[in-house]
Amino acid sequence: MPSRTRTRRAAGVTTVRLPRQRGRRSQPFVVVVPEQPSLTREALGLVGGALWKGRHALAPTGIAVLAFALTGLFHVLSPWSALMLAPLVAGPGLWLGIVQRRRPGHGSTLAWRIGLAVFGTLAFAWTALAAGIGPFAGSLPLVWLLALIAAQTAWLIVRRTR
Repeated sequence: MPSRTRTRRAAGVTTVRLPRQRGRRSQPFVVVVPEQPSLTREALGLVGGALWKGRHALAPTGIAVLAFALTGLFHVLSPWSALMLAPLVAGPGLWLGIVQRRRPGHGSTLAWRIGLAVFGTLAFAWTALAAGIGPFAGSLPLVWLLALIAAQTAWLIVRRTR
């Protein structure tokens, strides 16, 4: 602060007194700044703290929202990026074949592997389609929402909670 201003601190309030300004009729004025945060800031802090505290439990939701935003950006900037994302659809099927050949699984292990491969294929297919025709086209938002619900539910069931 310039040397012409004087700051005084009281209980919870900062008072800044500005001296008289030049001119005949200028009156001195006082600026009082409360140090309590606003109700909006308090509410945002509460929501942000809750989200930060549960950030591990909400990982699939964050990834899904990020994927939705990125595919929208890909669609706007370069719709041809769908052609580059399309080969990724075959990745989970190849992964399943390689894993089953190296370490054959039976029963629940095989079921989990097949489920992961199907879900990965669905996710990559949705990403390629959304980048090509837009994330809001047709029934893509519904597919995204159902995949989000399935992923979040599986994550919360399988993941250890504290």
